[in-house]
Amino acid sequence: MPVAPRIETITSAANPLVKELRRAIGRGSLTEDGLFVAESFHLLEEALRSGCEIPVVLVSEFAASRVKDSLPRLVVLPDALFQTISTTEASQGVIALVRPPKWTLNQVFALQSLVVVLDGIQDPGNAGAILRAAEAFGATGAIFVKGTVGPQHPKTLRAAAGSLFRLPHVTSLEPPAVSELLRKERVVVYAAMPYTGSEHLAEDVDLRRRCAIIVGGEGHGIGKELYAIAEPIAVPTVGVESLNAAVAAAVLLYEARRQRGTA
Repeated sequence: MPVAPRIETITSAANPLVKELRRAIGRGSLTEDGLFVAESFHLLEEALRSGCEIPVVLVSEFAASRVKDSLPRLVVLPDALFQTISTTEASQGVIALVRPPKWTLNQVFALQSLVVVLDGIQDPGNAGAILRAAEAFGATGAIFVKGTVGPQHPKTLRAAAGSLFRLPHVTSLEPPAVSELLRKERVVVYAAMPYTGSEHLAEDVDLRRRCAIIVGGEGHGIGKELYAIAEPIAVPTVGVESLNAAVAAAVLLYEARRQRGTA
């Protein structure tokens, strides 16, 4: 029999929890308690499905009846107050504070490793979409190089659509540390590059090997230090110079899955 949640009501914008949420959202960071700010019923359901700890859920008055009985703590806000902290234009009226899973490098590089390395990705939508594609196509994990938008950014979390609750990842590693790590793990390193005709095509590269695919930022591409240890690969295009970073990553990850016989 489900346990009824502890229900509280907050009506003041000066409430400490409301103020802390605003700070975390404004910084694109975790809360002071180290929690993801996950907005939408989809992310709440994904966190529950993934077995994540959810210490508290904030909900607007109009959406309160849709929240499950199994949550430990439910905080109800007037609709107008909820809108002041919402990160979306058409809010569903629910924000879950989720404890991020703790991942290890052994999990990121598990078995026949397929690791995606985000180097300088600034757009949180692109970062989240890359993580979603990584899970969808069987990657073992992801590395966020320092200078990349973090997985804790609410927009990254939303674009990942729950994958950040399940895909092993590590963050804020400096390029030299990433380079040394990839060497130590003995993975083949590939750099996703715009197609110019001189790169190896993804379909011609053996992605069945333990490997890492580096995806660079939208403006500056892959940093010199990581590019120096990588073999450039590309997706052939017609009529356009290059693909969006998330689209390119998805195509390359799919090709790896296809070659591994699991597509």
